[in-house]
This record gives sequence, C-alpha cells and structure tokens, in this order.
Amino acid sequence: MSASQDTLAPIAHRPGEGEHLWFFGGLTTIKADGAETGGRVMVTEQLMPRGSGSPLHVHHNEDEWFYVLDGELTIWVEGTTVAAGAGSFVFGPRDVPHTFVVSSEQARFLLVTEPAGFEGFVRALAAPAAAAEIPPAPTAPPDMGPVLRAAADYGLEILGPPGIPA
Repeated sequence: MSASQDTLAPIAHRPGEGEHLWFFGGLTTIKADGAETGGRVMVTEQLMPRGSGSPLHVHHNEDEWFYVLDGELTIWVEGTTVAAGAGSFVFGPRDVPHTFVVSSEQARFLLVTEPAGFEGFVRALAAPAAAAEIPPAPTAPPDMGPVLRAAADYGLEILGPPGIPA
C-alpha cells in the first residue's frame, strides 16, 4: 500500500543504511521505495563488481536514471554508448532499450526510477544481503526463467543478454 500525499513522512538514511539486497551480482541498497514516497520514486544505491550489469531491457512503466558516484559504467541507451565515470548522469526514458556494465574494478552509483515500482522486480529476484558488501561471485549463469516472469509482472521487457550490444 502506498502512502498518500497527506501521510508522507520524511526519509533520512545515513551512509550504509537502507534495505540491503544481493541483486544481479551486486549489492543493492533501497534508500526509498514507492511505499515511502507515495509511488513517486524508487532510489537505490548500487555497489557492483567489474563485468556485472543488466540484460538489455526496456521499462514500460518508469523512467530510469543513473548517477555514478565512484568507478565507471558503460551504458548503452538506444544505440548510444556512454562511458560514465564518477559524476556522470545518464537518463533512460521509459520504452527506450538500454543496458549497462561495470567497466571499472567496481562501481558505486545511484539507480533511480520514476515513478516507483521497479523495487518490486528487484525484491522478486534478490536475496537479503548477508552483509552490506558485494556478494560472492556466482558459480553459474542465472536461471532466466524467473527473470523473464518477474519482468513480465513488473512491466519490463528483456531484449537480450547482459553486455553492450555490438
């Protein structure tokens, strides 16, 4: 249930605070979700190792943006590849194909969706983090069945594997 505008409360998370999840090979910390923001926005802080990223996908329900705090991401948005180092901002509007990969040893960045709702997809596929750190490296590729089902449930379309299209 989302909070209405009349019942919204301030949100304040200090460094290291929030809901810690292991998601797509990295640490996702949910700083604010739709329940807290009246459905307006989801804010996460991501810490991911080199080579991790997302499958090529499209959001049909929300816009997504990245703000790189440390390290570098290579982001592909509808045919344009951007080397996004610390201080970079990249916006991916809904219905526009995009993907990213961590191109430095690790990267820390904000990933925000507007309106909120993407946190449901994250929670459907994530595991509670045993520690607020990058998870152990996977020993096998992810089972795409649950990813595709969750994507359909949350208005995403998976178009291809992780990595920057050639």
